Amino acid sequence: MKKYFAIACLYLVSSSVTAAMYTYQPIGSSTVLGSYGNRHALSTAMGNPAASYLMANLQGFRVGFLGPIGIGVEGGGVGTINDKVDDLESSIDTDFLADLDLDAIETEATNVYNNTSGSTADKEAAANAYIVQEVNAALDAIDNNLARVSDNIASIADTTYLKFATTVQGPFMPIIYKTRRRGVFMIDASASLVGRAQILSDDLSLAGLSALRSITDANDLQNADLDGIELETDTSLYLKRVSNYKFSIGYSEMYSRSEGSALILGGRVNLHKLAMDQKLTVLNDDGESSVSYGDFFLSRESQSDGISLDLGAIIVARYLQLGATLSNVNEPEFDYKTISSCVGLTGADLSACSASHAFAADGKLSLNETYKMKAQLNLSAALKSKDQNFSIAGSFDANSIKDPLGDKYQWGAVSVSYFSNNFFSMGLRAGVRKNMVEDGLTYYTAGATFSRRLDLDVAYAPENDKGDSGVFFSIGYSFVY
Repeated sequence: MKKYFAIACLYLVSSSVTAAMYTYQPIGSSTVLGSYGNRHALSTAMGNPAASYLMANLQGFRVGFLGPIGIGVEGGGVGTINDKVDDLESSIDTDFLADLDLDAIETEATNVYNNTSGSTADKEAAANAYIVQEVNAALDAIDNNLARVSDNIASIADTTYLKFATTVQGPFMPIIYKTRRRGVFMIDASASLVGRAQILSDDLSLAGLSALRSITDANDLQNADLDGIELETDTSLYLKRVSNYKFSIGYSEMYSRSEGSALILGGRVNLHKLAMDQKLTVLNDDGESSVSYGDFFLSRESQSDGISLDLGAIIVARYLQLGATLSNVNEPEFDYKTISSCVGLTGADLSACSASHAFAADGKLSLNETYKMKAQLNLSAALKSKDQNFSIAGSFDANSIKDPLGDKYQWGAVSVSYFSNNFFSMGLRAGVRKNMVEDGLTYYTAGATFSRRLDLDVAYAPENDKGDSGVFFSIGYSFVY
């Protein structure tokens, strides 16, 4: 049955290897270092556009090799997701008619008739009054049970979500070239997939139940048909998915220099090809959708193209580095696939479309959603050794922005790092990264570089007051600097 498959999808999501799009959860060494550009960590060149200048001292190329690739999962109630899914399944499968035993009411009504003194009319009146009383009492109990279960489902929906994705840089990316005139060109390409699964709750009702309140006597009781009473609800599994192919071209150069410091400026143009869609599965519908879950997540239909511009500046001194990045200066917009008219649809597709329109009317989703890539200012500072082998760094987003799935992010990060010039020595880094919006998650981060080539980075966010938690993992291999 599709209902069980849809519920099982939450189990699948909860065990997937996933990550947030690295615009909001960076990959590689930037997982720990934030937007601080360190010449020993090639992946940090994708933060501040001016950072690529730091990646090579002399004329020539510097390139990556494989990755990095980031994988992880973030969500609400992740630790108790199995219990919540079981609770959701049992709620929908509740036998709400268990409180309505028409045969028992009829039997007891006969006893009332036989035990009532007086005329036949008096006996019938007493029996009928009993029938009406018991039927309505049972219906009231059913309504209360429906309301209780509806509240339980709403509670599950409000506290449970799972966010997932994966991000990978193209082979040998980024490619950085420093010219004779010390201008630096950078090319990068990456692919990202990010998705979100949650429950949209709707009140439960039993179609045909209210008609039983018209029962007034034994004949009505005998003719009552419970087989036509069906559970009705638009409670649904709601999935959103955004995949992005991103190609970037950047340039940076030293703008001015004094005896003790230098100012580096940079810019980057990013071409985005986003494919954004949403899918609704009504949990009480046993039909099969024409679009499978696998096809939904892998689909690249209805692509929306756009160009974003990033600007950056870095002041470098012997023991100090300051940086500022303004991302998405032009604030491009991208369109989700439209949920249009339900005309011509049948079965599960019709149920999902109708439910989508109902939820849209309640403001729980949008039929014509647009994502605006808002501008964001990031500031960074670091105390470092002259060769950047040792650093204490911090970065801070001055304003919050929403990702393509509608979740807000405003990162603050602090870190300490050590990189070695020795092939046999291991580089180490550790830090804390916090989403400062509302009750955002706090990630504890750590990473290591082996043989100056292989980078491993992890981030873990323990459960916060809202019950949200997350885990992140990144691995990449680059050529020696």
